[in-house]
Amino acid sequence: MADKLLFLTGRLAEARLVETVGTLGFPDGSWRVNNLGIKVAALMTEAIVKNRLKGPLDADRVIVPGRSRMDLGKLGSHYGVPFERGPDELIDLPQHFGKGGKPPDLTRHELSIFAEIIEAPTLTRDEIVRRAGLLVAAGADIVDIGCQPDVPFPHLEETVRALKGRGYRVSVDSGDVDELRRGAQAGADFVLSLDETSLDIVSGTTCVPILVPKPHGDLASLVRAIDKARALGIPHIADPILDPIHFGFTVSLERYAELRRLRPDVEILMGTGNLTELTDADSQGLTAMLLGVCSELRIRNVLVVQVSPHTRRTIEEHDAARRLMFRAREDQSLPKGYGGGLLSLHELRPFPYDTDEVRAQAAAVRDPNFRIEVTAEGIHIYNRDGHQLSTDPFALFDKLGVASDGAHAFYLGYELAKAETAWRLGKRYAQDNPLDWGVAADRRSEDLTRHAPEQATLKAKRDHNAKSESGISDRGEGTDASDRRDDRNDT
Repeated sequence: MADKLLFLTGRLAEARLVETVGTLGFPDGSWRVNNLGIKVAALMTEAIVKNRLKGPLDADRVIVPGRSRMDLGKLGSHYGVPFERGPDELIDLPQHFGKGGKPPDLTRHELSIFAEIIEAPTLTRDEIVRRAGLLVAAGADIVDIGCQPDVPFPHLEETVRALKGRGYRVSVDSGDVDELRRGAQAGADFVLSLDETSLDIVSGTTCVPILVPKPHGDLASLVRAIDKARALGIPHIADPILDPIHFGFTVSLERYAELRRLRPDVEILMGTGNLTELTDADSQGLTAMLLGVCSELRIRNVLVVQVSPHTRRTIEEHDAARRLMFRAREDQSLPKGYGGGLLSLHELRPFPYDTDEVRAQAAAVRDPNFRIEVTAEGIHIYNRDGHQLSTDPFALFDKLGVASDGAHAFYLGYELAKAETAWRLGKRYAQDNPLDWGVAADRRSEDLTRHAPEQATLKAKRDHNAKSESGISDRGEGTDASDRRDDRNDT
């Protein structure tokens, strides 16, 4: 039986919410919308909800607007029904619910990320340990100690033991068989890379070798190494080795597919750096494609390196891609419609409103606070005194009446520049919120249980207005102050 869903909203969004939920295919009688009587849904608070939503609730789940700032755990305990935060924009509601009427679960995956510290011999033990902590925090599962040709590594064993002592899984990556033996005997979990002639170096240890062809590209030699390791009872992972574009890339992909056909149950590793590092293209798309190959071929290990500045978020990208591909494969679906942060420069639905909808909202405004919206036609800024539209923020300045109010002009300039960036790239813009760059940048930490404090420019504006006789005394920053006056009795 389908869950009974209760959607909470405000006056302005009610009709559109009803229309949107009605397109989701939920069974009749399984959902309803409750307008709490406030104008802007995002400004509802715990006090407003408790004052205006009477229990008991005939619902299994309560969906609140994504921009609302409330302690959903406390509300759930108060009503005995789980509360969950929906998307920021109604246009994203279908994607939010994903398959089967519930938000897609992106918590699961089956792929392990080996993250290499390529210059390990030149770092101290403590520097390597600190670097390892950052890699694991970004999503790495195994810390790969990268050795370098002809560079002594006297503290290799000490480093392996220090990392293991902190609970990290560790691999040693070297072209020097002696360094691999030292790493295995020091307690490394994996060594990269061995072939059919060097398997003996892990004898007497629990270290798992990553096996490679010798010579390069010779799949038959890799199959022999796999069979030899199996005969000796040595757990192993095979790596046919991914080559760069124009240097064997397509043929190397064929090797992975052929190995999976020849040895259906072997564990496989793919080193993705030969594509992400050696291609001047944003690495998110390359990573998504490669992890799609991994998902189809059941490759459950990747080796990731970060050398080039343009791949500095590569671990986060691999982490997002592995979750997306796992979820889509489990659903027998395309990797589309799940979100997950792999869209950074552009968005699937950049403009939540069209120009006619913005005009209708602008016509309903009765206060002096400026609202900024972005549609396909450009940047809109409006309040009770007028509605302006342009693709150039500079063309708007002399129409806003803030020339003598430095704090307010600074705020509007910042927001309009952000809006222009969103319009030109086809990104989502939301006033007073940072642009969302997906996994390409850390999201600003935010307390979702309370509304943001008053910003410095608004305080400066109020100080300015208290001393000014310019007549621009009540234009505000955002809409919070005026909209909260609708709800001043909900305390």
